[in-house]
Amino acid sequence: MGGAKRMQKKKSSGTKILVTILILLIIIAGALLAMKIWQNKQNEKEIVSENQEQIAQTPKTEEKKEPKTFAGNERPIAVMIDNNINAMHQAGFTKADIIYEIIVEGGETRLMMVFKNQNLDKIGPLRSARHYFLDYALENDAIYVHYGQSPQAKADIKTLAISDINGINESSTSFWRDNTRYAPHNAITNTKNIQAIIKREGFRTTSNKGNVLNYVAEEIELEDIKETIKTDITNVTNTTSEPIEKVTNLANSVTIPYSAYNTVKYTYNKETKTYTRYSRDTLQKDWNTNKAIEVKNIIVTKCANSTIDSYGRQTINNIKTLDGYYITNGKYIPIKCEKTSRSGKTKYKDLDGNEIEVNDGKTFIQICPLDSKISFK
Repeated sequence: MGGAKRMQKKKSSGTKILVTILILLIIIAGALLAMKIWQNKQNEKEIVSENQEQIAQTPKTEEKKEPKTFAGNERPIAVMIDNNINAMHQAGFTKADIIYEIIVEGGETRLMMVFKNQNLDKIGPLRSARHYFLDYALENDAIYVHYGQSPQAKADIKTLAISDINGINESSTSFWRDNTRYAPHNAITNTKNIQAIIKREGFRTTSNKGNVLNYVAEEIELEDIKETIKTDITNVTNTTSEPIEKVTNLANSVTIPYSAYNTVKYTYNKETKTYTRYSRDTLQKDWNTNKAIEVKNIIVTKCANSTIDSYGRQTINNIKTLDGYYITNGKYIPIKCEKTSRSGKTKYKDLDGNEIEVNDGKTFIQICPLDSKISFK
C-alpha cells in the first residue's frame, strides 16, 4: 500500500513538471510569436516610411502645357478687312489669332483676320479679295471670306479651288451695309451667317493641317544681341575710353512704313508684355469693344511688290526665302521666312536654321515692301 502511494505521488509530481514545462513552452512560443509579429509590423512601418520618403523625393511629372492659340481641329476662317482710314475702327480684331497686313494699290494696305472657335456678332468692314492673300488663306487651310474680288483673285479662286464666300453674291441679311459709315467702308457680316453659308455650300469644317506658327505654351524670351561699343568717361583730371556691352535688339517701339502716308507702329507695354498697335499715328481699336488692339507677337517679312495693271493693283514676290524679324516681349531677332509654294506653310526660322518658337497669343504678320525702312527703339 505504501509503495503504491509513493508511485502515485511520483506520477503526480512528474505530471506537474510536464505541465509546467508545457506551459513554459507555450509562454515562450507565444512570446516569440509576439516578438515576430512586432518585428514584422516594424518592418512594414519602415517600408511604408521609405516608400513615402521616395514618393516625396520623386519629382512630380507635370502634364505638358499646350498653347491655346489655334487650338482644336476646327477649320479656320480668313476674312478680308478694309484698312483705309475711313474703315477704322474694325470689328473682330480682339478675337483673331493671326492678322496679315499686305500692301495693295495706292499705298494702302488690307488686312486678313484668321480665327476659329469664335462667335462674333460683327466682323468688318470687309473688302475685296487680292490674289496674293489667297496664299496665306491656303497655308492656314482656311475658308476665305471677302466682299468682291480683283480679276486676278477671281481667276485664282477658281484655279486653286478655294473654299470662298463672296459677300457681294450673298443676301443683304447675311452681309449688310452699316449705315453709320459710308460705302465702300461699311460692309459687315458675322460668324453665324458665315457658318450658315459654310453649311449650305458643304465646305469641310475640320482641318488636320496644323498651325502655320510654332506656338508654345511656355513663355519665350528672346536672347540678347549684344554689341561692344566705346564710351567716353570724363572726370576732372583725364578722359578715358572704355568698352561696354549694349543690348542692340531692344524693341520697345517698332515702326513699319508701308508707304509715304501709311505707317504702322507698335509700342511695348512691360506690364502686360504686349504691343499696342497704331495705324497712321492713330491708336487702332476694336469696333465691337472699343478696346485698343494688343498683340503678343509681330512677324515682319520684307517682300518685293510691283504694279500689274492700270488700276495700280499689286502683286508680291513671296514664294522664296525672305528676310524678316520676330518681335516679342520687348526684343527682336532677325529671321528667314521660307515659302516654297502658294499652299505650302511659311517656315519662320532663326539664322541658325531652326524654326522659331512663337509665344502663345495674337500675332500680326506684317508683309511689308522690300524697301520699308523698319526701325526699332
